[in-house]
Amino acid sequence: MLRRSLLLVLLAACAPAAPPPAAAPPAQAHDHAAHDHTGAAPEQLGSVAFPVSCSAEAQQRFGRAVAMLHSFWFEEAEKAFSGVAEVDPKCAMAHWGRALTLMGNLFAGPPPEANLKAALAAAERAEALAGSASARERGYIAGALALTRDQERLSHAERMQRHEAALRALRETAPDDMEATIFYARAVIGNAPPSDLTFARQKEAAAILQPLFREHPNHPGLAHYLIHGFDSPQLAEYGLEAARAYAEIAPSAPHALHMPSHIFTRLGYWDESIETNRRSANAEPVPDAAVHPLDYMVYAYLQQGRDRAAGEVVERVVQLPDRFYGGVIGYNFVAMPARFTLERGRWEEASRLTMPTGAAPFVTAVAHFARAIGAARSGQPALAREEVAALAALENTLEEQKNSYWTTIVGAQRLAATAWLARAEGRDEEALRVARAAAELEETIEKHPVTPGPLLPARELLGDLLLELNRPAEARQAYEKSLEREPNRARSLFGAARAAELAGDLESARTRYAELAQLMAPSDGDRAELRVAREFLARR
Repeated sequence: MLRRSLLLVLLAACAPAAPPPAAAPPAQAHDHAAHDHTGAAPEQLGSVAFPVSCSAEAQQRFGRAVAMLHSFWFEEAEKAFSGVAEVDPKCAMAHWGRALTLMGNLFAGPPPEANLKAALAAAERAEALAGSASARERGYIAGALALTRDQERLSHAERMQRHEAALRALRETAPDDMEATIFYARAVIGNAPPSDLTFARQKEAAAILQPLFREHPNHPGLAHYLIHGFDSPQLAEYGLEAARAYAEIAPSAPHALHMPSHIFTRLGYWDESIETNRRSANAEPVPDAAVHPLDYMVYAYLQQGRDRAAGEVVERVVQLPDRFYGGVIGYNFVAMPARFTLERGRWEEASRLTMPTGAAPFVTAVAHFARAIGAARSGQPALAREEVAALAALENTLEEQKNSYWTTIVGAQRLAATAWLARAEGRDEEALRVARAAAELEETIEKHPVTPGPLLPARELLGDLLLELNRPAEARQAYEKSLEREPNRARSLFGAARAAELAGDLESARTRYAELAQLMAPSDGDRAELRVAREFLARR
């Protein structure tokens, strides 16, 4: 009851002045569960009602296609919307659906260029057929055009702002259309600045979506976008209801099976994250190519010390081209082996990580950061210096591209690596100054949804440095602050315990060591920190 009361207070504080539109759209909700007799599981996508002025058969297919779109099952959604156009060539909204599908995951950034052009063509085809569409449908098409037109003149962020404005206008003119409200809230979350750590826009969207979710608990979009809205350490607890529901609402959609782990990761619920990401990967045509859920799974395994299980995933994962995400998920493919070395403190191994080829700058930075930290912490300052220089060049490239988010992330990585290079060269005070700057910079923005978390949090690395320099009280503060953003992280728990022990606070050390021992109870590796924790607990 307390958690629900807090949620109501949170949402009320950010609720819009006008009440949300009526929850039920004009048509009866349709449950997309198609049964067959082949032994395959029935298709389950949740319930979506989206009336359109198309043929009866097109209408039946359209709701299923929108359900797929809400769950980011883009490959199948594109086929489904194309099928709508085949049975009713005059159905403008079929092409609206294709346009939004081709734009992909709006929370992750723009899609590949080929999809951008195809999305514009689909939106303009919808506009050409809109003469027989309703005014409401023309409002949806205007939203798609706002998102896809002027690609040479306007950035993705600027077009997203236009998209939100168009959907706001649609919502105002069609207040009883629940789908208009849902797509508007999705745009609000997509436009939330990563530097706004009050999460005002996410709260605004949640205030719209949460009452609708209570009335329509089987709607895939409501559950999905609530998870995105609450995907931050401060708000994650409020997303648990949606997270625990979503995988059962639309288990046929691989992304719906993955999304709960965004909340589980924020809360340090590693068993739940592993299980839902395993289901997600297994639902993909090529499970070993499901690099996004597998990266989240590897991250969770490593927190539990299940190094053998994590290593098996890293060994078998493959990277295949992705039409809808392009190079973004290249991040996950490169991050997995980097995490596998860094989380286990295998510094020399990290310094030898293979560099990706043809990757985006922020993806290439993953490997350079891991190599820089590994080299600096394994007695290879010359190599570390080269890697820091490479990070600086990538940071400049991102700044020239006006990619402020990844410029900040790579800048923090460069500073953290520079700090450990300074430590390797005996410049300890400089190392501390730069390490603090890295932590402060990294904490000015929220993480990108592509990643479960930083490779190694800059604040945690500051704690490592302070511990090495025999400043345990300050180290403990750094680790504890890191745990506020990244709860139940094994390295930060160990650091906090060890720092408390060295500072003479044995009771706090016992508490943190006990938490670490419980966290790593399923460990299948040979982590030194687990041995230290067990030895400490056995002595007292």
